[in-house]
Amino acid sequence: MDSRSDTYVCEDGEERQAGAAARFEVVLINPYELGRQPFALAEPAAWLKRDGFEVRCIDLSLQKLDPDLLRGAQLVALYVGMHTATRIAVEALPRIRALLPRAHLCVYGLYAPMNQDLLRGLGVKTILGGEFEPGLADLARRLRAGEACDTQAGPVVHLGKIDFLTPDRSSLPGLERYAHLLLHDGKKRRLGFIEASRGCKHLCRHCPVVPVYQGKFRVVPVPVVMADIAQQVRAGAAHISFGDPDFFNGSTHAMKVLAAMHAEYPDLSFDATIKIQHIIAHAELLPKLKAAGCLFLTAAVESVDDQVLHHLAKNHTRADFERALQLCREAGIAMAPTFVPFTPWTTLEGYLELLRTLLRLRLVEAVPPIQLCIRLLVPEGSWLLQLPGFREMIAPFDAKLLGYPWRHADPRVDGLQQTLQALAAQGEQQGLARSEIFAQIWQLAHAALGLRSPPLASADFGEPIAHLSEPWYCCAEPTEQQLQSF
Repeated sequence: MDSRSDTYVCEDGEERQAGAAARFEVVLINPYELGRQPFALAEPAAWLKRDGFEVRCIDLSLQKLDPDLLRGAQLVALYVGMHTATRIAVEALPRIRALLPRAHLCVYGLYAPMNQDLLRGLGVKTILGGEFEPGLADLARRLRAGEACDTQAGPVVHLGKIDFLTPDRSSLPGLERYAHLLLHDGKKRRLGFIEASRGCKHLCRHCPVVPVYQGKFRVVPVPVVMADIAQQVRAGAAHISFGDPDFFNGSTHAMKVLAAMHAEYPDLSFDATIKIQHIIAHAELLPKLKAAGCLFLTAAVESVDDQVLHHLAKNHTRADFERALQLCREAGIAMAPTFVPFTPWTTLEGYLELLRTLLRLRLVEAVPPIQLCIRLLVPEGSWLLQLPGFREMIAPFDAKLLGYPWRHADPRVDGLQQTLQALAAQGEQQGLARSEIFAQIWQLAHAALGLRSPPLASADFGEPIAHLSEPWYCCAEPTEQQLQSF
């Protein structure tokens, strides 16, 4: 503060009015959120606006990094909830610094703490993980008061309980611009995105939630969830996608949310992510999910190789996966399994077994082809690094990749993965059916072993299921279109 009690000098050197009427502008940026309108911008926006801050939101999946949207911002905070978002943020930060050289830069979300050294080297002064809203609001208040905030004062990771507010989505692009639900009959539904909980009580070694939350999770109160659903329904949402890492971490809470939602909006459909072991443990709840409007459940199966599942600490087996699938089908709910098929322990024979399993279980149409090409990501802080002997399998951390590179002992495995990834991306761009792309993957996987692929002319690929128009793919390289956003 200077000698005049009604003004203060901000980090950019400009004098501004102090007190409740002080003008302080914050820009929140979402690099990527799987095509969904981000809760992690709308929730902190509500906190900041409650404290009198002017907040603008930019979603780089839909908007350019427009200098007009940044102009006047004294605090810019980027949300990095996944690997792809972090890669985009790293590319965007130099552009932001060039446009706003005196603004305070903050990065928050799951991938912020594990990449804090890299981010600080790019000029980021505040890193926030876990329940980030209190830290972000406190930072904004201190900056508005004219405090020097070059050194982070609060904790990087905060896991204490917080009082959630109804998210403020008013400055985000409209729902009509985001991903939508594609039904099996070709119809579309506008998509709403809800987080009813954060964190996870499980410790899967490859999961990015684990290094931050370490087995803890936090629920969003039912009235807050319902208020968020209501505002998205008013905006045209006809389907709700729950973004919780595991919707059944707190099954009682989840069922309370669904009961309230279905009572208020009986025609609203939804999807959620639930662990294989939770599907089995709570099998009696599946018919209730169906009755409340559940169209499909995403389950992180990851592999059909029990040894790989053990390495990843998934706490389920191949047999458990098949049991959970059967339980879902008996309840009339489709399963959308996800996979990490390429790991240091993958064999060409094991990969072929995955393809055979999908055929036998009639799941080809339920799995986006890109899911058959994903390579294990090992970010900084990954609990895979605690696995005995794992560090000997990886190279030093690569800041460009935001991970520890690894090469398979069998070069044919890496070669197949690269070929299939390019094939799947091209096939999706061309609008090919999942079964058509699968047939090409089938042939290439057999050829990698020098085998002739059995014909698929009479194969039963299963029925197409409802799915989001944005493929579930959080570990991809940023696309040229995304990079052009800044």
